[in-house]
Amino acid sequence: MIPYGRQSLDQTDIDAVVEVLQSDWLTQGPTIERFEQAMAERCQADFAVAVCNATAALHIACLAAGLGPGDRLWTSPNTFLASANCGRYCGADVDFVDIDPLTWNLDAYALEARLEQAERDGTLPKVLVAVAFSGQSCDLRKIAELAVRYNFTVIEDASHAVGASYAGRPVGCGEFAAMTVFSFHPVKIITSAEGGMVLTNRPVLAERLQRLRSHGMTRDPQQMTEPSHGPWYYQQIELGFNYRITDLQAALGLSQLSKLDDFIGRRRELAARYDQLLAYLPLTLPSSQPEAESAWHLYVVRVQAERCNLSHRQVFEGLRSAGVGVNLHYIPVHLQPYYRDLGFAEGDFPEAERYYAEAISLPLYPLLSDEQQDYVVEQLRRLTE
Repeated sequence: MIPYGRQSLDQTDIDAVVEVLQSDWLTQGPTIERFEQAMAERCQADFAVAVCNATAALHIACLAAGLGPGDRLWTSPNTFLASANCGRYCGADVDFVDIDPLTWNLDAYALEARLEQAERDGTLPKVLVAVAFSGQSCDLRKIAELAVRYNFTVIEDASHAVGASYAGRPVGCGEFAAMTVFSFHPVKIITSAEGGMVLTNRPVLAERLQRLRSHGMTRDPQQMTEPSHGPWYYQQIELGFNYRITDLQAALGLSQLSKLDDFIGRRRELAARYDQLLAYLPLTLPSSQPEAESAWHLYVVRVQAERCNLSHRQVFEGLRSAGVGVNLHYIPVHLQPYYRDLGFAEGDFPEAERYYAEAISLPLYPLLSDEQQDYVVEQLRRLTE
């Protein structure tokens, strides 16, 4: 089976982890800070805070933004559950903005219309989670302008977009979002096995993120409520979590980061080959917005069922039967039973629902060979022509 995604590891990654295993620090050690500094430098950000996974990163980013009960978080329905669940973890209400029919990202113009209505109704969001679906940022320039006008915090969920760029700058630089979240899950651009990170340029946010990932504790005398009792002393000054990453994971992530350009280059080669090889099939291929250069975490096509002899499901199952491990990203979040119980229903976000009825994620990862990709294309041709 050719998977839709997988990690790309070599001996240098293994050696980096073994070196930490043989060191004095398995967790809360110096490799974590080295990983954070390297990622911040790569993204031209001032601060990076590594955590155990991207869901934890989204959670503490929302808390650092002051999200709580009575507040509202908005995001895209075309995303993984965590982009919405992070708001619920904070006790906030969650709502969605439909997707752009071309980029399949949150539609900035639909957002503008929703914000105008929400201002009249007194229901403006406190946080917007702008998802960089498949590795391509949303229209962040317009979203940032709306954030100033309507006073909400932008968190870019760039779990798919390590190594991507927007407006000529690295995703994570902080020009258009208060915080940016990355994922290092094995199928993502680089991996630390499990892991996540929040990048920001705001010292106050960074300080709180660091505290929240480790039980709300501090050893900084400037943050304490009384003088230190001695070198052993710490204080818990708010309710935090054990969201810490280990040095083992950080070592793997740091080693992977050194290969990021190669990984992105190969993903872009494969995406360009798909564009060429699939051009004449009854499929809708991914498109790009002018200012965004994708990291190509996913290559998603949409089946034009009216031009095929087979349905979307039949094409999907036919590919699986042929040994092509396709997937579907994503089931619209508002259609999940949990969110239906909160009042959402079919028809609420029609563009995301149309997308779901047609989308298939094809295999895309650096170790995918041209021959394997040709096989994927041949199976698609067989099923759709």
